[in-house]
Parts: sequence; structure tokens; C-alpha cells
Amino acid sequence: MKKNKHLTLLDRTIIEEMLNTKQRIAVIAKRICKDPTTVAKEIRNHITIKRNGIPGKNYNNCKHQIRCRKTCLCMPCNAPRRFSSCHYCSMCNKVCPEFEPQACARLAKSPHVCNGCGKHGECNLEKRLYIASKAHNEYRAMLSEARSGISYTEDELKALDSVISPLIKQNQSPHHICVTNSDSLMVSERTVYRLIDSNLISARNLDLPRRVRFKPRKKAKPFKVDKSCRIDRNYGCFLKYMDAYPDTPIVQLDSVEGKKGGKVLLTVHFVNCEMMLAFLRDANTAKSVEDIFDSLYRDLGRERFCSIFPLLLADNGSEFSNPARIEFGDDCLRRTRVFYCNPNAPYQKGSAERNHEFIRSFIPKGKDLSPFSQEDITLMMNHINSYCRASLGNKAPYDVFRFLYGNDLLNLLGCTTIPAQQVTLNKSVFRKEVSE
Repeated sequence: MKKNKHLTLLDRTIIEEMLNTKQRIAVIAKRICKDPTTVAKEIRNHITIKRNGIPGKNYNNCKHQIRCRKTCLCMPCNAPRRFSSCHYCSMCNKVCPEFEPQACARLAKSPHVCNGCGKHGECNLEKRLYIASKAHNEYRAMLSEARSGISYTEDELKALDSVISPLIKQNQSPHHICVTNSDSLMVSERTVYRLIDSNLISARNLDLPRRVRFKPRKKAKPFKVDKSCRIDRNYGCFLKYMDAYPDTPIVQLDSVEGKKGGKVLLTVHFVNCEMMLAFLRDANTAKSVEDIFDSLYRDLGRERFCSIFPLLLADNGSEFSNPARIEFGDDCLRRTRVFYCNPNAPYQKGSAERNHEFIRSFIPKGKDLSPFSQEDITLMMNHINSYCRASLGNKAPYDVFRFLYGNDLLNLLGCTTIPAQQVTLNKSVFRKEVSE
């Protein structure tokens, strides 16, 4: 039996094939020369959950689905098509107060997956599958992440911060803190310095009496962005969430810069209707993004905000490095979910990137945004969103948004439709002349 060896793609392919033929875990382990517990853990750690239903029947995991007669659980209804009963809609499990999950008896037995089940074509319950290629990619990604960045959860960082930062403010050195609090911290002195360097805790380098006297090493690679913000929020997690809830509307976030170091735009792009909002900010900071979403939450109200901003997909910019503050407002209730694209992968939110081409026809790249006001930016977006698109069946984004969410919500967002014959895609639409 091979020991201390990683499972290869071939091993995982054999596991999947033998699961599909209903082989026991002990037989699979013997085939790939591994311990049965290794195979069992491999299956358990890399299960793919699918909630895609079957042809002609949407996913529904409620045990009351056959005799359920509920209608109009969602008001207004946002489903692509209207159903006579809610149990035909894939969204009813999320909103019905009487939802009770239906457990498949097969999943209660080893190997706890649906591989080898001959009823896939007639089962619209949650399916748990082991897929070799996906499991191998997840494992390789985990190995890569384990060797980079700081792998602490937000709760763990808060616990470390509560011990380290007050003592730093008392002029204690990281060495003294680690020696006298080894039982509660359980981290090395070097880790404390890394936490301070990357701004993951409240203490800063300025709080260290001797730290600021030393010149930084030229070859040192500083932390660009707080990597902990992407824990459980990367693009793979986004794809898993969309597999589980495929009808969730996606809103893409990005920034459009003018002159370096000057004012910047936050763009909020609704993918399902190609409508984009733009907000002028004095600086490209995380606080400015948080303030915009707090303002939208107050103006729209919780119900409207959650209906149009259920999921946000952003890039890895520092302005989006505090996702918890965007996801939870002052009332401590979840109002949205934030996920991140992979680094250097703008194509993963290509819909927003394409829409930025319209903005550049008004504001060229590198042009200072200081002469513009929010009223100017709103007017610009009104013209862009009133422009008909072939991808929308020759409808304008405002028309599609109004059909999906209603005219009242469009008015609350400060949007005004421009007549088709008056739509202009250049800077002449601004009320005052902006100097070059």
C-alpha cells in the first residue's frame, strides 16, 4: 500500500468510474492501493452538489412538493416564466417558510453520493456527485492556496487582534507579546509582524517604536490586498453558489479611473438587463464603496435592496477589500453576498467591461474627473442605458429593468429614460462645458 502520496488524476478517475458501477469503498481502495479511509475522505471532501432538476421539471428538494398548492410566494415574481403553482419554480425552496428538505435514503449509506444511481433522469432532488476532474482541480487549488498568503478566517483574525493590538498600543514588542501570551496566541513572532504589515489587525507599523526606523528591504514583496477577504469568496465559490442557485441575478462591480490619484467612478452593472449605474467618488477607497451601498440600502429599503443586489461579483481591487461591511449593514442583517473574480481575469465579468466602452466615449482614459459632478455622471448613464442593444432584443437596458423590477424602483435609483431620437453618446450631453 502506497503511503504519504497524493492522489493523482488517474486515481480519482478510477474512483469515479468504480463509484458509477456501485463498487464498495474497500474494493476501490484496494484497486488504487490506498487505505479505505483515504478514499472515504476524498469522496467526502470533494462532493459536487447539483440542483439542476430534470428536463421538464425544475429542482425542488422539499418533501411537500407533490401535494403543495402554494402560489405567489414571491411578490413581485421574478421568475423567467410564471407558474400556476410555486413548487414548479426553482426559487420556492428559498422563500417558502414551510420548506423541509427531503433526504434521499441512498445518501445516508456509504459512499454517500449519487454516482451509480439509475434514477438521475427522474429525480429532481439535490444531487451529490463525485467528479474526478473537478475534485482534482479543487485539490490542486487548495495546495496552492496553502502555500500563499495568510490563511485565517475573519473570526480568527478578530481573536488575534483583540490580544495583539492593545498590547502593541502599550509599547510592548511582538517578541514580548508572543512569549507572554503563547497559550492564547499560538502564532510565531514573524506571523505577528506579517499581520501588522498587511493591515489585517488594528495595530500598525507606526505603533512599533523601532520598526519605522528601518528602511524596508528592496526585494521584499509587500501585500497588495488583504487576502483574507477572499476566503470562501473566490471565483470557484461563486460558480458553486450559482450551480446551487442558478436563477440568482448577478451584479458586477468595477471602478473606472480618470487621472491617477484623482476622482474615480464605481460602476454597478446588472447583468440580466445590461443596465449600469455609476457613482462618483473622491478617492478609490473601500470606505467610499461602503458608503455608497449604505446609502442605497437606506434609500431603497431592505426588501428592494435584497431583490436587486442578491449577489455582487467584484475584481481584486483594494476598494472591495472589506466584503463583510458590504454584506452586512448597521442592522447586522445579511443584505447581499460578495464574490471575487480570479486575479488578472477581467473576462469573468466581461459584461461590465464591455459597458465601460460607452463611458470612455464620454470620458477618455486618463482624463481628470474633478470637473464632473454626480449629476453629470447620472446624465451620462441615462443616455447609455437608453441606448438599444441587439442582445436585449433591440430594447434599452432601462426598458428591461423596468419590466423586471418596476418603474418605481427605477425612479428611486434616480434613473430617467432618454427618448431614442435624443440619445447621444459623447460629452456634448453635459449641461456645462467641461474643459479639456
